Amino acid sequence: MGTHVIKMPDIGEGIAEVELSQWHVKVGDMVVEDQVLADVMTDKAMVDIPSPVHGKVLALGGQPGEVMAVGSVLISIEVEGAGNVKESTQPVVAVKEAPVVAPKVEAVIESKPVAAPRPAAVCQGPMVAREADERPLASPAVRKHALDLGIQLRLVRGTGPAGRVLHEDLEAWLAQGQSNASAPATAAYAQRNDEEQIPVIGMRRKIAQRMQDATQRAAHFSYVEEIDVTAVEELRAHLNEKHGATRGKLTLLPFLVRALVVALRDFPQINARYDDEAQVITRLGAVHVGVATQADIGLMVPVVRHAEARSLWDSAAEISRLATAARTGKASRDELSGSTITLTSLGALGGIVSTPVLNLPEVAIVGVNKIVERPMVVKGQIVIRKMMNLSSSFDHRVVDGMDAAQFIQAVRGLLEQPATLFVE
Repeated sequence: MGTHVIKMPDIGEGIAEVELSQWHVKVGDMVVEDQVLADVMTDKAMVDIPSPVHGKVLALGGQPGEVMAVGSVLISIEVEGAGNVKESTQPVVAVKEAPVVAPKVEAVIESKPVAAPRPAAVCQGPMVAREADERPLASPAVRKHALDLGIQLRLVRGTGPAGRVLHEDLEAWLAQGQSNASAPATAAYAQRNDEEQIPVIGMRRKIAQRMQDATQRAAHFSYVEEIDVTAVEELRAHLNEKHGATRGKLTLLPFLVRALVVALRDFPQINARYDDEAQVITRLGAVHVGVATQADIGLMVPVVRHAEARSLWDSAAEISRLATAARTGKASRDELSGSTITLTSLGALGGIVSTPVLNLPEVAIVGVNKIVERPMVVKGQIVIRKMMNLSSSFDHRVVDGMDAAQFIQAVRGLLEQPATLFVE
């Protein structure tokens, strides 16, 4: 038997160090070739580190949240044969088992009434022998589900990676039909004094750093405009009815992307990046639209490249593809970088007004609020129209207030008269 040491790989782009975000294995686990061992976070994306060998995990070289240099020892694996380390020169690596941290870190603990538990919370097979203060691995959504069901999560056997408790495990627990006498009855108005500490690591740390950096460095100002989207929504419905089956369904986002492309022709100062260290503004002809996308690990911004050269359906397909890649953690570094302007939308949850934070080094971000039907006065008559606000932020170091207002007014005009989106 020998030892195979895997070092932190050189991920490229001049990156000298990365953050260890999550382990998928622990000391003593048997691993196979190409099995994902760990996730590491660069400045731009999450990267999987696979195993090049079969073997048994001997030691882990770090814990989630640690910043590790490229070339440092990541993990040691016992393998058949000689391995890649000579006995006399094997590196000394502390054999330690890193605490498993759930990748979804946006947990919110609130003191609020919860649903009364089901009286027949039951056990899936033999109980898991966990200590009373041991925190099982589970997402915040699973924790909330277990709380609503009156199930002690530490008693549920997890079938996910690293023993993670899944929604299916809770349902299996209930389906067994065995009484779980140890699950306490939770009163709807019982006092709660529990606390949960969430390590800010991985993607959440990068998001926090970028948002803090953006608010400290850029001179943010926001501009909100109301838009009548009745006509563009009618056009969208017509196109979906006529071509949806063959070309795919259109959301409002491809129309917004098209409106940005057309409006930016007259406002090149907004399709720009500002290097505040070099004091250089770069205006770009290509429109690379970042589309803010919520994933389990946090907010990501995949980029629709060369939006100026895409049709509605081409944009729609690319937005859908990129959103899926981001949510499943499969988006590449190239797909998450290089945007020139960002579009952010919470869809039906978009609220009335928002104040989006710039995605530096860009100088503009366009925020889309929800569509609501409201009575409006049109040609002296009160009619019901579909209305939506655009809440956009700009870097006042680069973009003057008048230019920002005129740009959003141009976008408004294009959406309210959607035929103009396609008039050259």
